[in-house]
Amino acid sequence: MNTNHLQTPIDYLKGVGPNRADLLRKELGIHTYQDLINLFPNRYIDRTRYYKVNQLQRNSTEVQVIGTITNLKEVAQKRGKRLVATFQDDTGQIELVWFRGQKWIRESIKLNKQYVIFGKTNWYNGTFSMPHPEMELLEDHEKSLRSAMQAVYPSTEKLSNKGITNRVVHKIMQQLFIEAKSNFSETISVQLLSELKLISKSEALFNIHFPKNQVLLAQAQYRLKFEELFYIQLQLIIKNLIHKSKIKGFPFTKVGDNFNTFFKEYLPFDLTNAQKRVIKEIRQDLGSNAQMNRLLQGDVGSGKTIVALMSMFIALDNGFQACLMAPTAILSAQHYHGLQEYCNQLNISIKILVSSTNTSERRKIHESLENGSLDILIGTHALLEDKVKFKNLGLAIIDEQHKFGVAQRSKLWKKNTTPPHILIMTATPIPRTLAMSVYGDLDMSIIDELPPGRKPVKTVHRFDSNRLKVFRFIKDEIQKGRQIYIVYPLIQESSTLDYKDLMDGYESIVRDFSQPEYQVSIVHGKMKPEAKDYEMQRFVEGKTQIMVATTVIEVGVNVPNASVMIIESAERFGLSQLHQLRGRVGRGADQSYCILMTSHKLSNDSKVRLETMTRTNDGFEIAEVDLKLRGPGDIMGTQQSGVLNLKIADIIKDRDILQHARFYAQRILKQDPNLSSSENKVLLDTYKQLSKYKNIWNYIG
Repeated sequence: MNTNHLQTPIDYLKGVGPNRADLLRKELGIHTYQDLINLFPNRYIDRTRYYKVNQLQRNSTEVQVIGTITNLKEVAQKRGKRLVATFQDDTGQIELVWFRGQKWIRESIKLNKQYVIFGKTNWYNGTFSMPHPEMELLEDHEKSLRSAMQAVYPSTEKLSNKGITNRVVHKIMQQLFIEAKSNFSETISVQLLSELKLISKSEALFNIHFPKNQVLLAQAQYRLKFEELFYIQLQLIIKNLIHKSKIKGFPFTKVGDNFNTFFKEYLPFDLTNAQKRVIKEIRQDLGSNAQMNRLLQGDVGSGKTIVALMSMFIALDNGFQACLMAPTAILSAQHYHGLQEYCNQLNISIKILVSSTNTSERRKIHESLENGSLDILIGTHALLEDKVKFKNLGLAIIDEQHKFGVAQRSKLWKKNTTPPHILIMTATPIPRTLAMSVYGDLDMSIIDELPPGRKPVKTVHRFDSNRLKVFRFIKDEIQKGRQIYIVYPLIQESSTLDYKDLMDGYESIVRDFSQPEYQVSIVHGKMKPEAKDYEMQRFVEGKTQIMVATTVIEVGVNVPNASVMIIESAERFGLSQLHQLRGRVGRGADQSYCILMTSHKLSNDSKVRLETMTRTNDGFEIAEVDLKLRGPGDIMGTQQSGVLNLKIADIIKDRDILQHARFYAQRILKQDPNLSSSENKVLLDTYKQLSKYKNIWNYIG
């Protein structure tokens, strides 16, 4: 059946009609024949076996039996009546029972004819009964396009109530295959089919809906999952290639004084091999004629900021400006203070722009940006305002980009007629599977080693009943001159319960750590920004030893002297959040600790999260576990959760197939970037069709 015919509206399929079509559209999003074909079963019932009545067991599994109905009677009950039939084969008899739809059943049943019945059995008063069995005359059963394994399709309450049962979906699916004569256009090249030993498209579709046995079902699933992931990868890689060929960037041909002087004279420590590798990758991008579009991942504390700074120096060495955008004012200020001292040494002008920057300072910044005397601008969303115009922006760096929407990022692109090079940084490691599928059109760099001398944070799990011991430990650490974070969960800024927990906790800490011996800061969402900054500043300067906070400190505060992170009600945090919070300590040379406090009542997921945190410090491993627990939608953040609308593949369970699919997509495009060869014609045609009918959704870019 060709692709155009598959776009026929579902109303035209025999046995559907306008009412059913309307329900299928509303409930399952089935508009066309193509959508129906892609309604894949979510499980299968094995109907390879026929039982005799004397073989039935007292377990409520689904069985099928061949026999005849010898008698039919109505039995009164408290409400209404039930219809009971006697069904027998040569080894015994059972009862079939209907509580509704009796009139239709009574009229349609043929006595003493052979039937195949299927359903769950109940054992009661020495007899087996089967309520509301599926029934088919044996002669029809033998003729129908059936399979030994019966597909069970996704459904909704509304569909079942309106009589669109699994059996009805089966019937219309059969009808579609009869119309199509089980003949569907192939979508994968002969080369790939033979190299990967894949079954044909028609065989795969037939065996996913009507599998004859487990082996054929497995082959069909593999083939269809591979195809789905393959075309997503093809699209992402083509997007990247087009980006590189169409969107010209400024070629930064030289690495000049700023970069070299900093590297030779001012670099405060030796770069790790991972940092050197990443800087090399960035230099190659900047030196080519294409716009750089790179994602830099590195765990908390792996030294991304220095890489960002050195990349900015390359832009300056080529006569361009650079900017760095971060999601919060606190984080922007931290980047600014961290980079300012290096820039001063090299006589480079650097400024910060946030929403609270005053008008006269703003005016100066706007002027110096436009006349080119300002080299580097750090800031928040404030950088996106229309008034902010650069003379020649050559490199834009975005930190923690998942906190920015797609539209916001594209505003930065438009600050120049030629778009600047883009470097996106994240300290939230993205699992490889997601990176390949959601960010597959970006080039990836990973800093996967910590600077020398950094000791991994020791993480332990303690129950609330151990609180006194934990307090003693805190006092010992403060005695050694260290500082402590105590973080409370905040599920919603407005949640009164969370606020109460935080205040109760704060009061008990102030009781145990009383003045003048101890000073305690508190920071939470209900405070005014000035008050927050004041408390933060006191902690940064070491005037307070304990910082009690909600998750506002999750991103970016750098206090090397803070060596203990206590997370209260740790079971209420997600894994990536726990990992981010732990990254706030361990920034100095001292051994640091992360203590996860919980109640004794823990769900299985919470146990897995706590066990993972105490077992490993590896952000990528943590991200993989997080993905398994939460699924892709949550990790991407809401604005990107619709990205992977997969029909049959599962990005987590099928990660091997995904890697396979990406490998083959890359290999084919390397040899034939435009898919112009005759052997790839089928790939090109399918790709165009998918883009035309939007069956592959345009990915976030």
